Amino acid sequence: MAKQQQSAAAASKANAKKRVVKVEAVGEAHINATFNNIIISMTNMTGQVISWSSAGKMGFRGSKKNTPYAAQLAAGDSGKVAFDAGLRKVKVYVKGPGAGRESAIRTLGTLGIEVTEIVDITPIPHNGCRSPKRRRV
Repeated sequence: MAKQQQSAAAASKANAKKRVVKVEAVGEAHINATFNNIIISMTNMTGQVISWSSAGKMGFRGSKKNTPYAAQLAAGDSGKVAFDAGLRKVKVYVKGPGAGRESAIRTLGTLGIEVTEIVDITPIPHNGCRSPKRRRV
């Protein structure tokens, strides 16, 4: 009985429609560069993700994920898929203090995707929450 339910669930999952994303020539590139990783998402103007990549997806582990070279490879992987889908111009949104911000933007330009605008959306606290107490060693 349990095996029949599992096989029915697997069959319905296989028959489920894959979400189709409408790709225009103009879109957005979201670069999230943290201290530990870099994630690059190429989206259309409504925010639906066309392609994405990260330094961890490219095979980097540990401290090597937060390097400009890892960001360059991740941006190349994500940008190539988006370019093949039809994306030609992007507005880049950069978030976070990571090391690979500039190299990721430069890589998108070398792939043939025109960077029209670069916007830094790094969240900056305006004295919101109280910081934790001082560490005593």
